[in-house]
Amino acid sequence: MNEEVSAISKDERTWGMLCHLSVLTGLFTGGFGSIIAPLVIWLIKKEEMPFVDDQGKEALNFQITMMIACFVSALLMIVLIGFLLLPLVLIFDLVMVIIASIKANDGERYRYPLTLRLLN
Repeated sequence: MNEEVSAISKDERTWGMLCHLSVLTGLFTGGFGSIIAPLVIWLIKKEEMPFVDDQGKEALNFQITMMIACFVSALLMIVLIGFLLLPLVLIFDLVMVIIASIKANDGERYRYPLTLRLLN
């Protein structure tokens, strides 16, 4: 275990993991929970937990990127490619969220691939 991971408390790792896992609330709220839930956690914990600040921004950036990708996929349904693209985007989103949650729980600062960095 490296120095940085051991410096991150169990509470920080748990809240960091919840930043990522909370996006799954979007399954029950029509999609917007995937941004609102990590936003709430990030806003509440960002001042007291630097790891949560980092992972919360990362989760938000990725979910904003995925929302844009879903919107573009929906538009592309007009030319039929969206019917293939949208399920691929959703599967990619789910897999990346699971990987990020595991990494955050291990105390690693995870960076999602193919993500627009809107929040720094």
